[in-house]
Amino acid sequence: MSSFPVQTLILGGGPAGLYFALLLKKECPDADITLLERNRPGDTFGWGVVFSDQTLGNLMDADPVSAHTINAAFNHWEDIEIRFRGTRSRSTGHGFIGIGRKKLLNILQDRCRELGVKLVFDHEVRDIEATIREYAPDLVIAADGMGSRVRQLYQASYQPDIDMRQNRFVWLGTRAKYDAFTFDFQETPHGWFQAHIYQFDDQMSTFIVETPQAVWEASGLQDLSKQANVEFCEELFSEVLSGEKLISNAAHLQGSDIWSQFPRIKTREWVHWGEYGGKQVPVVLMGDAAHTAHYSIGSGTKLALEDAIALMGALRQTDKLENALQRYTAERGTEVLKIQNAARNSTEWFENVARYAQLPPEQFAYSLLTRSQRISHENLRQRDGAYLNTLETWLTQQSGGPPTTLPPMLTPYSLRGVNLSNRIVMSPMAVYSAVGGVPGDFHLVHLGARALGGAGLIFTEMTCVTPQGRITPGCAGLWNDEQQLAWQRIVTFIHGSSSAKVAIQLGHAGAKGSTRRAWDGGDLPLDVPDEPNWPLRSASPQQYLPGISQVAAEITRREMDEVRGAFVDAARRAAAAGFDWLELHCAHGYLLSSFISPLTNQRSDDYGGSLPNRLRYPLEVFRAVREVWPTERPISVRISAHDWVEGGITPDDAVEIAQHFKAAGADMIDCSSGQVSKAEAPIYGRMYQTPFADRVRNEVGIPTIAVGNIFEADHINSIIASGRADLCALGRPHLADPFWTLHEAAKLGYTGQPWPKPYFLGKQQFERNLERERELSAAQTGQAASLSRLRAELEGGV
Repeated sequence: MSSFPVQTLILGGGPAGLYFALLLKKECPDADITLLERNRPGDTFGWGVVFSDQTLGNLMDADPVSAHTINAAFNHWEDIEIRFRGTRSRSTGHGFIGIGRKKLLNILQDRCRELGVKLVFDHEVRDIEATIREYAPDLVIAADGMGSRVRQLYQASYQPDIDMRQNRFVWLGTRAKYDAFTFDFQETPHGWFQAHIYQFDDQMSTFIVETPQAVWEASGLQDLSKQANVEFCEELFSEVLSGEKLISNAAHLQGSDIWSQFPRIKTREWVHWGEYGGKQVPVVLMGDAAHTAHYSIGSGTKLALEDAIALMGALRQTDKLENALQRYTAERGTEVLKIQNAARNSTEWFENVARYAQLPPEQFAYSLLTRSQRISHENLRQRDGAYLNTLETWLTQQSGGPPTTLPPMLTPYSLRGVNLSNRIVMSPMAVYSAVGGVPGDFHLVHLGARALGGAGLIFTEMTCVTPQGRITPGCAGLWNDEQQLAWQRIVTFIHGSSSAKVAIQLGHAGAKGSTRRAWDGGDLPLDVPDEPNWPLRSASPQQYLPGISQVAAEITRREMDEVRGAFVDAARRAAAAGFDWLELHCAHGYLLSSFISPLTNQRSDDYGGSLPNRLRYPLEVFRAVREVWPTERPISVRISAHDWVEGGITPDDAVEIAQHFKAAGADMIDCSSGQVSKAEAPIYGRMYQTPFADRVRNEVGIPTIAVGNIFEADHINSIIASGRADLCALGRPHLADPFWTLHEAAKLGYTGQPWPKPYFLGKQQFERNLERERELSAAQTGQAASLSRLRAELEGGV
């Protein structure tokens, strides 16, 4: 096709450049392809590389000749072993392959020579533009690595984003042999070091040691010679080395320079069009020049090779080079983003080993295995069902569950004197259906149905402590006897008809009050005579929707006392109504939240300025509520752990906020985020707020609730099993399916979850239908596998 370039210049002889060169030459034997590499053919500064069985399958499809040679040189293993605090945990079914980096490069070099690619080694390109003019190519591939000079030269076009990660790491080798991908963790007086170890041929293993920058500095490694640094690592990891030495092949580096920091590289654009010798030529980034993925998920080489495959695919499918490049960057940009998101999760886990070191070894190992979120709970069951069954049995025992094995989401949980039957929470969700603040039949059916549906804890919507504290005229309240009796009716029904416990969330809307119901225009001020606006108060004067919302006045000290008293009165009423649990709403820009966030608190008195000062009033309210709330019943606090606005609350602040509430007597932190400012720019994704619950739980040492785009049983099982949170709150899934818990338990194949007795026949039919679906799916999978085998046999016969 005309999209294939006749003349191609490749800058960089790593896996990306070599693989694209051989694929293009294989497809177009007449193409003139020159590859320039500054190092000699045998030079390499790494040891082994690792990727998955799936990647090898992609190579087999792209070029079977080189793939078979690579496959013959691979060291393959299925197991991951984790050594932590004197224990060893092993899981199988992971399907990794390792090969020496030098061996891989030699195979690709040989294949390039066989096909007729011009390989020029020991060639330093000092003037990139002069070189391009000299070769006059139709296409330039910039595969010149992490430190890409091409990317730097044309950074205005590529718009790179480089994040230098905090850990220091050193890439070493050893003659010790390992039959599993091994992680070894060693604690020193200054902090944790960890080793990533895998055997890549019959003689050698890669041995990467890493540690946080602060630990590296405190250990004095920056002042030691290269050999002393290597010996330090040898002594620290002597047990896993079994008497073997560590080896550095970084001859060009001296002293502590052998330790590096990993740069996470993203580029907004991958193609620069430049004029060279009167011709428009695209300069295309590939591999580490365009993106990096942390070594802890072993995807750098995978991405490089698959970049080459993707560009070749785009060239085949279009008849114009420009269109092919657009297709390439669109396709690869999406795939790379997925890998980089997983790599970010993995990187942050290894940067914060101290956060997870307090977990029991069983949970620590599971947390490591699922750190990137690419391996979920059910995916781990497919890989190694025996391992997961052992873990689930341990978790069930730890939770005080029955003498059977439960999915993590169905394990019981106790806090103070309240015992929850499982870890699933129905989130507080405003339904705007109260009249005069009184919850009615809708609330009874709405909340009662979700309790019958199996959730362990049912939250009311934010229940307002004063008429002026409502968001809308349809919001529920708890400031008078009629409201208290109405709530008591609902609580009594739930307690009498289900095993669920009931929590009330108390709050005050502050500057976000006096608005229409959501379906009439959320956050817009009231505009009809029969529902007039009421005055608003906030920590400081503010207008939530600039130019639209009512302007909230700064709350006075007298008004603060009145609101605190209203919270106390509502808490007393909630206790009398029989609620099991109370949550204080200090999130989402409502009144108490407006004190905490610097975006909404501009006060100059004792309640403004520093974070401890901004927390002063919310803590006053909390302590007053805690004093009247029964000691055997828990209190949680909902916080906005991230404002998602420059200058607002950050996850670091969230840790400090949680520490203050813990010291004041809070039992649990409900970690939400955002809704403080309309200027917010959240980074959405599945379970996107769970990292906040993770940090608070494991750094502060207080139980947490995870919220935010959690919608599958697999999500909850992963979160609970890894110790990232203690409970998981689901909102919209419960709106769509009141029986979410019962249905998800059945989908997992767990039939021991009790249903309400009147619904028993429905349980039987639902489970039978699911079993039929599983049998049909298995039969279809088997038929597809048989057809695939038959096709392979026929093709082999031909």
